[in-house]
Amino acid sequence: MRYYLVAINQKPLSLTYKYKDWIEDGKLVRVEVKGRIYNGYVLKEVEKPDFKCNEIIKISNYYLPKEYLEIAKFISTYYFCEIGEALGLFVPFRDSDFKSCSISFLDNIELSQKQKKALLFIKSHQISLLFGDTGSGKTEIYIKYFQEILKKGKSVIFLMPEISLTPQMEKRLKRYFDESVAIWHSRLSKKKKESILEGIYSGKIKIVAGPRSALFLPMRDLGLIVVDEEHDDSYKSQNRPRYNAKDLAIYFGKKLKVNVVLGSATPSLNSYVKFDFFRLKESFYESKKEFIWENSLELSLKSFELIKNSLKNKKQSIIFLPTRANFKYLICSNCASAVKCPYCDVGMSVHFDKRALVCHYCNFAMPLPKKCLVCGSSELKANRVGTSEVVKELKEIFKDAKIVKFDRDEITTHKKLQTILKDFANKKIDILVGTQMLSKGHDYPDVSLSVLLGVDYILNMADFRAKERAVSLFLQIAGRSGRKEEGKVLVHTLNSEFFKKYLDYEKFLKDEIEFRKELYPPFKRLALIHFSHKNRDLAKESMNLMVENLKKFKDIEIVGFGKAPIEKISGRYRYNILIRSDFAKAIIFAINSSKTRFCEIDMDPVSIV
Repeated sequence: MRYYLVAINQKPLSLTYKYKDWIEDGKLVRVEVKGRIYNGYVLKEVEKPDFKCNEIIKISNYYLPKEYLEIAKFISTYYFCEIGEALGLFVPFRDSDFKSCSISFLDNIELSQKQKKALLFIKSHQISLLFGDTGSGKTEIYIKYFQEILKKGKSVIFLMPEISLTPQMEKRLKRYFDESVAIWHSRLSKKKKESILEGIYSGKIKIVAGPRSALFLPMRDLGLIVVDEEHDDSYKSQNRPRYNAKDLAIYFGKKLKVNVVLGSATPSLNSYVKFDFFRLKESFYESKKEFIWENSLELSLKSFELIKNSLKNKKQSIIFLPTRANFKYLICSNCASAVKCPYCDVGMSVHFDKRALVCHYCNFAMPLPKKCLVCGSSELKANRVGTSEVVKELKEIFKDAKIVKFDRDEITTHKKLQTILKDFANKKIDILVGTQMLSKGHDYPDVSLSVLLGVDYILNMADFRAKERAVSLFLQIAGRSGRKEEGKVLVHTLNSEFFKKYLDYEKFLKDEIEFRKELYPPFKRLALIHFSHKNRDLAKESMNLMVENLKKFKDIEIVGFGKAPIEKISGRYRYNILIRSDFAKAIIFAINSSKTRFCEIDMDPVSIV
């Protein structure tokens, strides 16, 4: 009899089992835990233990190759999760029926001389950054590179930050690669996922595109990973394992010895500093953009005038603001108290269509109050306009225009997403009003006007990346207008001089380097340690104990600790510790040596708020 350590898939549990024959590391097996049957991965063979072991029930024909098992172990160590949780990210490979199918595809894409130089550059670097302005033709370069990879019989993973990008990208990829392309994301049906996996296992699907989870698909003979819109925070998981798919793509590339291309019009400072880049400035089409600055935070007469002109010319407009619902807060004019969620330390958002206040953190809802819950005054006013209110206001003024909301409240299914984007592409929608989803690389030639509202809220956030986020968002939204001809960008801001200064994003990056040196990434490593509990004292006590433990380590610095900016979410009190060091290993060692109860580790946090 032999004995094996088995990691229970998607569970924080590793147990020892016995089996009569030898089993290879990484093999997927069926095991029993407390009367229930689970999948698990064999981690290694071990000595016979001094306790009774259950027997492995079944050996499957699925497995993870050695390199993928090592990547899972890295995720477990670096992102502070159990190995079973890390392994749960992966879709296993299957034995036997893979064939290197010959794929036919359309090979008629023509690149400009500058694009050809960019392609040669990214082919000659294992990790590279394609720093290309909006409209400069990054996607055409990717597609040409995909064609070269497929000609070698290899496969491609193409990461995008959110599924809001997938409908348009799917159409472009299918045009060239037809059935050898699959789009993968969480909202696919079980049947559709099984169909795609069958195509991958059989070798018929050579390109998979999608958000974070696409990175973990079983692509044989992988030849290239592309991370588009690499600056986007959506690549960072906010749940265990708290991995960053962009960073993991780079690790995959090094481990599997394949090229990795990071692409963006507004790359993160980390990537700009760490990797060789090719600067692609010229627009693929002849276009002209005019920036107009409005010293206000809400829609103005100038806004309505420009929207009216856009409609008159049978062109489309997009309007961005960071807040969904009608208003972000309901505030008492008498005592200045906001109506807060009873379970979270945040003001609730006003939804007039539901006649309710809704918490966007825990989804608690309550009827719109008639009186202040603190002082009893009936003088309640709404504050900080949201997408629903803007749509309502525009519909009252432009009665004949087709105006649609584009945010999480509206986009509740993938089908709704596809429908809205298709209608916008077919010019059935005149004005699209939305949140950050609008900035995600959509390419529509008839958008002649981009309006930005609320960008100052992002700029003034108490986070070291606030300026980077604000400038990136400003330029990404601006890039949606005038893709193929003249376009206007109306920016509502009280900080116009700041944004005017950084119309050239590379200038911003160079200035930001000076601000970050000796303090923040990419020059330092950060970890944010979260503590939460329904009992405030227990959470605080655990944090204080860990602070004392961390003080023993000289190669890390405690930047700060205390109540989280949002002290309570879903009835749980929250405290944070922020630490930094020159080395990730120093942070990992210090945390593992100091951990207390009720803590969750966020390595390389994208936000410290």
